[in-house]
Amino acid sequence: MQNFTTDAINLKSYNLSESDKIIVLYSKDKGIMRCVAKGVKKTTSKLGGRMDMLIANKLMLHKGKNLDTICQAEAINTFKNTRNDLNKLFYSMYCSEVVNSFGIENDPNSKEIYELLYTTLQSISKAENKVQLIISVLKFQLKLTNIAGYAMELDNCISCGCTLKDTEEIYFSAKQGGTLCKECKNRTIGAIKLHNKLRLFLLTLLQLDYNTKSRYEELANEKVCDFCFNLLKNYVEEYSPKKIKSAQMLEFTK
Repeated sequence: MQNFTTDAINLKSYNLSESDKIIVLYSKDKGIMRCVAKGVKKTTSKLGGRMDMLIANKLMLHKGKNLDTICQAEAINTFKNTRNDLNKLFYSMYCSEVVNSFGIENDPNSKEIYELLYTTLQSISKAENKVQLIISVLKFQLKLTNIAGYAMELDNCISCGCTLKDTEEIYFSAKQGGTLCKECKNRTIGAIKLHNKLRLFLLTLLQLDYNTKSRYEELANEKVCDFCFNLLKNYVEEYSPKKIKSAQMLEFTK
């Protein structure tokens, strides 16, 4: 038996006993973790509010046979601006649930996914308007699916492989995994039309570093962002191992 430390973000929790909870975390070192927070429901608990959802902590844990136990927690970031804004809260919950769905224990991509989620939650918290908020989530959706091995095709037709040109009609199919040319669209059920500027917008968000702002971001409006979010939400749901329940809550933010 030994103690160890890790940085982790609280994704969800559920009751274990009258005073204890199991906290589901995404750890920078170990991916998805399920840990016991003993006595956390007591008013005298030293862990207290640091075990709330959407808080990043530096944790000390005791290695257990089945579940590790959280011994100490020092808050790194509470993303405080998120908690008084329903838009920010619901979109943050959506991102955390997507990580919980795609993440695995001892995830080889744990550092990259942790940093992406942390950066996204921070960006959402600091967003000054709905456009900035949704762009933060668009970057998250694109980059998370890419890291998890479900990168969408945005350069070429996913079916025939032809290079897509500005002058062509372009379509998108979540089920097929990306963009389609006009001819292949006619052989595909459920493909939707995608304006080339939106394709380039998404491609730029995917390729650039998270904190690099492109000219497309400066031109984007709420209608464009909502369309792109729903397109990527459908894509995420198509490949997610679990149903993303929090996606339904986002309908109340419209």
